[in-house]
Amino acid sequence: MGFPPPFVFLGLTLAGVALQRWLWPLTLPTDHPLRVGAGAAIAASGLTLVLNARLWFLRTGQHPAPWRPSPELLIKGIYRYTRNPMYVGITVFQLGLGIALGNGWIAALAPLALLIVHFLAVRPEEAYLSEKFGEAYLDYTSSVRRYL
Repeated sequence: MGFPPPFVFLGLTLAGVALQRWLWPLTLPTDHPLRVGAGAAIAASGLTLVLNARLWFLRTGQHPAPWRPSPELLIKGIYRYTRNPMYVGITVFQLGLGIALGNGWIAALAPLALLIVHFLAVRPEEAYLSEKFGEAYLDYTSSVRRYL
C-alpha cells in the first residue's frame, strides 16, 4: 500500500465542497456563532488526537505511514484507548470542519471516509501487525477498541 489515508479524507472533504456548491446544498440549520464554535471545538479535538498519536510515533522513532515497517507495537498514551487515533482524529476533524463551515456534506462524508480507510489501510495494517507481533498484538486488540 502506498496511498496516504489522509488523502481519502481530503478527497471526500473536497467532494463535500463540490456537492454543496454545485449539486445540492446541505446547510446546517444552527445559529451561526454556536455552529462555528461547536464545529471548531470538535475539529480541534480531532486535531489534538492526531497530534497526540503523531507524538507517540516520534517518541518511539517510528514513521506513521501505514506502509512503513513498525519496529515496535505502540500501546502507550492515546494508544491505550484507541488503536487508530489518527484515523479517529481525522474523522472528527472533518466532522467538525463541516459543522463549522455549515456544510453538511463535509460532515456527512466523514464516516464514509473512515469506512474507506478501514478497508484501504486499517484492515491491512491489522493483518501486518498480527503477523509481526503475534500474541502481543492479539492481547492488545482484545483490550483496546479499534476506533472508539
